[in-house]
Amino acid sequence: MPNPKRRHSKRRTSTRRAHDHLSKPALGKCPHCHEMKQPHQACPHCGYYKGKAVKEASA
Repeated sequence: MPNPKRRHSKRRTSTRRAHDHLSKPALGKCPHCHEMKQPHQACPHCGYYKGKAVKEASA
């Protein structure tokens, strides 16, 4: 099994890891209460999903 002869430099390591950061979740407006929520999820503010109440509203 081949092994590296020399260690990778800090620059080469950090360049490779430049795209490993987390991205923010996508958000959309709730049609019922107009608060921001994740798509395809029940609204955490009003509890509606696709025009129907699916859980208790968190006040």
